[in-house]
Amino acid sequence: MDSPVPPLPPASPLLLPAPRKKLARRTLVIGAVIAVLAVGGLGGLAWYLTHRNPDAAGGAGGRGGRPSTTVGIAIATASDIPVVLDALGTVLPAASVTVRPQVGGVLQKILFREGETVRAGQVLAIIDPRQFEMALMQASGQRQRDEAQLASAKVTLQRFQTLLTQDSIARQVVDTQLALVRQLEGTVLSDRANEGTARLNLGYSTIKAPISGRVGLRVVDVGNVVSAGDAAGIVVITQVTPIDVQFAVPQDQVTEVLARSSGDAALAVTALDRTRSNTLGIGRFSTLDNQIDVQTGTVKAKARFANDKLTLFPNQFVNVRLLMRTITGAVTIPVTALRHGTKGDYVYVLTKDRTASQRPVTRGQATVDSVEITDGLQLGERVITEGADRLSDGAAVTLPGDKPGGKRGNGKGKGKPDTAGAAAGAAATADAKPAAEGERRRRPQPSAAAAP
Repeated sequence: MDSPVPPLPPASPLLLPAPRKKLARRTLVIGAVIAVLAVGGLGGLAWYLTHRNPDAAGGAGGRGGRPSTTVGIAIATASDIPVVLDALGTVLPAASVTVRPQVGGVLQKILFREGETVRAGQVLAIIDPRQFEMALMQASGQRQRDEAQLASAKVTLQRFQTLLTQDSIARQVVDTQLALVRQLEGTVLSDRANEGTARLNLGYSTIKAPISGRVGLRVVDVGNVVSAGDAAGIVVITQVTPIDVQFAVPQDQVTEVLARSSGDAALAVTALDRTRSNTLGIGRFSTLDNQIDVQTGTVKAKARFANDKLTLFPNQFVNVRLLMRTITGAVTIPVTALRHGTKGDYVYVLTKDRTASQRPVTRGQATVDSVEITDGLQLGERVITEGADRLSDGAAVTLPGDKPGGKRGNGKGKGKPDTAGAAAGAAATADAKPAAEGERRRRPQPSAAAAP
């Protein structure tokens, strides 16, 4: 008979393994709770960032939660505005002469250098004068012969007149001698004219400058036969000091130009280069043409420049600026501040509460960088020059010098650390360290047998 099996002793609770199923379920629950809390925290952060008040969050927004725009401003100031007439002009010499020979012959000498400045009366070239000298001698000899005959005829006439008083000669003989004297007087007069022509031709063999100016490139060289019929001549002389500039005036402004140029003070005219960046000269308005060009609707005008520095050259194209008058004490703003809409011109004025107020204005004369405002704006008001494309009437704006929070920055304390905040943070950290250490000591430590 088998003996009964004794029961096993109960196992110690310290040696029994923890149920793994219960531990896995607890881990899943804790992970789910952590995930829900993380999703909720992210959602709350997103809501806070999208619905927070911009004014309380560093000045990144405007009034009522609308975002503000950083803009540039300028102050309306009083300045003088010149009223000018701009036109395209052509530089013309005050005088231009093509030097041509007045007699024909062989060009013997050239006494000028190309491009030099010559004076009126200066000898430029010489034509072989020998043929003209011979012609002058011949004319002089003919005159002297005829003068001798005239003198003899006058002596004979005087004798005949004496005999006629004594009734010793016929009157017909006296009249015939008187006619001969008058005939010889005419011959001598013609001889003198021929002699003068020969002397003049001899003088023409020496070619002189008719005006003062700058000579160009010579057309012929020494040894060529020249004549009075040569169209190209020998050289061209242009007078460049002074010099003229011709430009066009619109027909609508002819009356004003005439009225302002009729006084003693001539209108100032400025000649600029092609880029309008350099001033070539300042001259005076001369005159207007006497008729309007029907094709262009303009009138030709001319201004004279001293051109002492020779900055203006004949046939050069320049930009002309005619100063009509000057407006003193005009309210001016930068050109970038003026805008144009469907209802006309307007500007954005910066108010005291940092908003942009749209205001209609009336513009006047303008320069390159400023414009006159004749109505709608007062001196000292601030207008927006940059960032106006993103503005509307009443929109909040931020200036470049403003601090976060919408306050104007003054630059004080810039770059200095917040010592009070740093000290408070350090104290809080120091207080928190002992509390955390005590909590860690009070927390029960898991035994090695309870580890899974």
